[in-house]
Amino acid sequence: MRTAVIIPVFNERESLPLVVKDIPRQIVSEIVVVDNGSTDGTDLIAQNLPVRLVRETRRGFGSACLAGVAALAGSPPDVIVFLDGDYSDHPEEMRDLLDAVARGADLVIGSRALGRREPGALLPQARFGNRLACFLIRLLYGYRYTDLGPFRAIRWNAYQRLGMRDTNFGWTCEMQVKAVRQRLSIAEVPMSYRRRVGVSKITGTLSGTLAAGYKILWTIARYGFGR
Repeated sequence: MRTAVIIPVFNERESLPLVVKDIPRQIVSEIVVVDNGSTDGTDLIAQNLPVRLVRETRRGFGSACLAGVAALAGSPPDVIVFLDGDYSDHPEEMRDLLDAVARGADLVIGSRALGRREPGALLPQARFGNRLACFLIRLLYGYRYTDLGPFRAIRWNAYQRLGMRDTNFGWTCEMQVKAVRQRLSIAEVPMSYRRRVGVSKITGTLSGTLAAGYKILWTIARYGFGR
């Protein structure tokens, strides 16, 4: 399978080289780093790495992911892997995601809930939010997820069926609820998780936590009631 990795980044100059270094290059054809308006020189760091740099000035995690996919559209891969740039995930475990795709899955979520977590890596507000979101997805959609983890792989053709639109915090959740509605073959695999490099822009702040929580719940309700 031809596999491309998309790494959305915002002020990740310290962690990005670590993430890129640990990606198993023998199973990846291309790495796309999407700089989402960093002010710390992350884009300059990326220019010296073996990646394709894309700049997306519209702020938001979803905007960065959408820009990364658009950059691949001219020569699409078979599979897209989405990976955060904060080094909280273990890029070398990407093989497990791709093995699940090879076994027939359309979408594979790297589940932090099923994997080994370094103490303090997943903050209490993140654990609570994940459990609540997964409970509501099961209630409204009848599918049991264990996590909304951003480390994931999806077949290109399956991604195209989803019509992804969210530009910020609801992006991962939108993908998962739409995957259920589209009856994609979904799998979860355990992923290790460690403390990120630097401070989280979402769960590391009260405003980020509240904004993300609201958007995730709104996304679940929106598609759950068919709007």
